[in-house]
Amino acid sequence: MDVGTFLKKAFVRLGILPFLLVIAVAVFSLMSDNFLTGRNLMNVLRQSVYLMIVSLGQMLALLTGGFDLSVGTILALSSVVGALTMASIYAAMPDAILLAISLGFLAGVLAGSMVGVANAIGVAFFNVSPFMMSLGMASVGFGIALYLTGGVPVYGMPVAFGDIFGFGTMLGVPTPVWVAALLIVLLWVLLYRTPYGRYFYAVGGNAKAARLSGINVRGTLFATYVLCAALAATAGMLLTARLDTGEANIGASMPLESIAACVIAGVSLRGGIGRLENVVLGALFIGLVQNGMNLARIESYLQTVVLGTLLILAVIADQIRLRYVASLKD
Repeated sequence: MDVGTFLKKAFVRLGILPFLLVIAVAVFSLMSDNFLTGRNLMNVLRQSVYLMIVSLGQMLALLTGGFDLSVGTILALSSVVGALTMASIYAAMPDAILLAISLGFLAGVLAGSMVGVANAIGVAFFNVSPFMMSLGMASVGFGIALYLTGGVPVYGMPVAFGDIFGFGTMLGVPTPVWVAALLIVLLWVLLYRTPYGRYFYAVGGNAKAARLSGINVRGTLFATYVLCAALAATAGMLLTARLDTGEANIGASMPLESIAACVIAGVSLRGGIGRLENVVLGALFIGLVQNGMNLARIESYLQTVVLGTLLILAVIADQIRLRYVASLKD
């Protein structure tokens, strides 16, 4: 077997991600001696956690043939509501630190999930396109977050919140990484060890056939957008702990980055195709590229250009791969 045939078969089987990973590691290793150090790789893991959790939810939306453009707003709204709740309880009862953290975290996740409920109702029951629904809710949620804070960061949360969920470690591994690992395991069990997991693929593959097979399509779509929002809201609360403030301006780049992480990982924009473990690697790849560009001192504006270009390349590669797969079947 010649090299060209081997690469073509590897591309069809594994997608574009392994090739991009090799290129990124080679390029950034040459540009910076610190890139492949253990400390830097741990930093990449820590920084990628938030995008990874959001991408897990985005993957569910993509599997069902849609996507969620409101994930950035969900991060901001959960951050603001969670921080305001936590700061209010802590100010009223300074000794009830655990209660303030628990209720604040819960309030943030619930507030973000409400955006998902609105998306789910629009998409599942009124047949609004996911693009328009999530775009509209992105604007609504962002406006609410700014209204609640006036654009000013929210301070006054218990110090323990940041110490545990932002900068804490367990067995030498940052707490947010443990949270992400737990969510990955739970979602993996849901997708690959329960009948319900197949519904996401079936609805995205062919909604009409899924309905005729007895699958509750509307219920599946509803669960998809609520789960997507809940995961994004969890990432928002972890990011709030990391920043130690509630911010209405965080998460603006999350829609692009989460879709890019999924598409690079081989999740089809047409729905019904994608693997969870590949999405985890896709999010790590985006984090790796951002870290490499930071070490190489590439400006943030140019980093956005690179990410957008990667997304376009991944979509083109997906189309070429589908063509190869079709030719192999013929």
